[in-house]
Amino acid sequence: MYATGQMLNTLKRIVQEVNAAADFEEALSLLVDRVREALSTEVCSVFVFDRETHQYVLMATRGLNQAAVGVEIPYTQGLVGLVGSREEPINLEDAASHPRFHYIAATGEERFKSFLGVPIVHHRRVMGVLVVQQSTQRRFSEEDEAFLVTLSAQLAAVMAHAEATGRLNAAVAHTGGGPLYFSGAGAAPGVAIGTAVVMSPKAHLESVPDRVADNIEEDIQAFKDAIHATRTEIQQVGKRMSKDLRPEERALFDVYVQMLNDDTLGNEVISKIRDGQWAQGALRQVILGYVQHFEMIEDSYLRERATDIRDLGVRVLAKLQSTSVEYNFPDDTVLVAEEISPAMFAEVPEEKLRGLISVRGSANSHAAILARARGIPTVMGVVDLPCMQLDGVQVIVDGYQGRLYTDPGSELLMQYRRLAKEEQAMLRGFESLKKLPSETTDGHRLPLFVNTGLTTDSVRSRERGAEGVGLYRTEVPFMMMDRFPSEEEQRDIYRQHLATFAPDPVTMRTLDVGGDKALSYFPINEDNPFLGWRGIRVTLDHPELFLQQVRAMLKASNGLNNLHVMLPMVSNVTEIEEASHLIFRAYKEVTDEGYDIQMPKVGVMVEVPAAVYQIKAIAERVDFLSVGSNDLTQYLLAVDRNNPRVADVYDSLHPSVLIALDAIVRSAHEVGRPVSVCGEMAGNPASAVILMAMGYDMLSMNATHLLWVKSVIRQVSLAWSKELLANIMTLDNAPLIRSTVELAFEKAGLGRLLNPTKRL
Repeated sequence: MYATGQMLNTLKRIVQEVNAAADFEEALSLLVDRVREALSTEVCSVFVFDRETHQYVLMATRGLNQAAVGVEIPYTQGLVGLVGSREEPINLEDAASHPRFHYIAATGEERFKSFLGVPIVHHRRVMGVLVVQQSTQRRFSEEDEAFLVTLSAQLAAVMAHAEATGRLNAAVAHTGGGPLYFSGAGAAPGVAIGTAVVMSPKAHLESVPDRVADNIEEDIQAFKDAIHATRTEIQQVGKRMSKDLRPEERALFDVYVQMLNDDTLGNEVISKIRDGQWAQGALRQVILGYVQHFEMIEDSYLRERATDIRDLGVRVLAKLQSTSVEYNFPDDTVLVAEEISPAMFAEVPEEKLRGLISVRGSANSHAAILARARGIPTVMGVVDLPCMQLDGVQVIVDGYQGRLYTDPGSELLMQYRRLAKEEQAMLRGFESLKKLPSETTDGHRLPLFVNTGLTTDSVRSRERGAEGVGLYRTEVPFMMMDRFPSEEEQRDIYRQHLATFAPDPVTMRTLDVGGDKALSYFPINEDNPFLGWRGIRVTLDHPELFLQQVRAMLKASNGLNNLHVMLPMVSNVTEIEEASHLIFRAYKEVTDEGYDIQMPKVGVMVEVPAAVYQIKAIAERVDFLSVGSNDLTQYLLAVDRNNPRVADVYDSLHPSVLIALDAIVRSAHEVGRPVSVCGEMAGNPASAVILMAMGYDMLSMNATHLLWVKSVIRQVSLAWSKELLANIMTLDNAPLIRSTVELAFEKAGLGRLLNPTKRL
């Protein structure tokens, strides 16, 4: 039929035309026309599955009687129903002879013998069936079948988008079916019901061309004026929100302002203007350079800084271009955007904002941090969402399950309104737990620590009863500079965190860069950065950097002595021995300078499978172990946890993960070493109970989850948790394990604490 290049070009052209159609009906009409032409066949038809009536509806056809459009076929009948139920193509040279053939007189299809039908599937759900027919009795070629299968995969997203905006329901004359939901990552828990308001960037950096500056000094002044105006705007926004935010949350806006200072982004832009580039082009080059750099980072917390930098650039560019956009926010606003920044978040009047939805981003974005501080239900990373088509659509935000429902029916609305009331009562109950110990009903203490990266996290964590810091990421000051920070600069930053939690311990992870976290001033290019030169591998190759950082940590602990040092990405004992030698050397140097400090405890992050199999030898060489459950799960299951396409494969309750976790804690305790977990498992009430039963000595989590986990710990016994663990360790698949855990919590009367919306 086609050469490969010709087929690809035809597919691309059809998809582009369908996507550009004014409405869904026009899109399907274009589709059947173009497919019939491309395959030189006599008939092309599209059947859409109606989820309420469980029937396939003929939505568009070329070659069958047009009067038949709207005809319904029960999903159990005919060849169309067979394609849908089998979820695979059916290619017949004589359709009428097939036992499932179901003749519909209205279509006029009696003269067509050849039949090829392919399912249209979106996220394992059959959306419809694409059919071609021919009067000649023959099988369609393999190339024809491959063409239709490829095209149907593209059409699935178009149909899902149409369903999300209500256009598909309208097209099949159906308005009361089950609501469509889109999945993302729950970034701030809670339930919100409201009207979507889509916010788009005020300016587009990518569209700015390179251009020679007409007047360099005028361009520099215009840039400085734009910086000043942007700084003032952000300060005003922060001030307006100040009465609802603690000082540590307000400090996020200070971070924005600091980025605009002359010694950071400003100087680089001015330097490019002096080289002859006009102000807008210089801004674009600098901002997109930083964005590209941060987007390469695997660590989701640091990768989210790309959003902040892009938003700053867009705001400055808008000032340079004098661009202004006004929005009308209803009383029940759910803010929707391709990528939400803190400044976008703050533009919505506080009394009107109900929820946040972002196509890109994660729970580590500054917008998500602010959302959690304000108690705004948030879902990030909703990659398939047609957000530009959702303005004015009624939606439900489920921050627990990471879902966005569009055009929900009255029954679902009623259920979620009831759950929202129950949720508020539950959250009010959490407040009373702040000063109570994390202790089971039979007296077992399980300390709850926090993971931090921003100074703003620390104070909030303290207020929520955190007993220490299980993971402090030291990369941030390195990422935000155009050079390595000095020892003194590092000391000042580390001191703030150590002082906030003194006398409780603060575990500082040594510099975890390299590979996909290459610094702009320390570039590293690798084919597979996830398995490359990173973490302890980089710092051991550069002992001057390692020594300087450890010296800064030690000096920062002077008079406090609550520092713990943790080594990342360790895969063998030699790395521990080399790092320990350098830490002792730094300690001697600092004490020789007159500092009266204690030697800090040194530990290792267990996050690669190699460490699991050598855990006893590793534990014998350190003071403590901490399991990075996110990376360990990712590496054990060979799943990129940041890829939403395989998100359902990433499961921390996979039997292999549980077996590895159990082996780690047993081996560590055999040699008398405490072991903790500092990944997302620690902040999930169900997995927290399982980790407690395994014997983990401490859990470290996001501050938002601390009281939630404490509430569950205080309502169960250690004996009950051990019985649950014994049951699930005999099971061999993750879904069964998860359902067993949920059932156990339901029987114990704790089901609503696992996930208030799971029952829907």
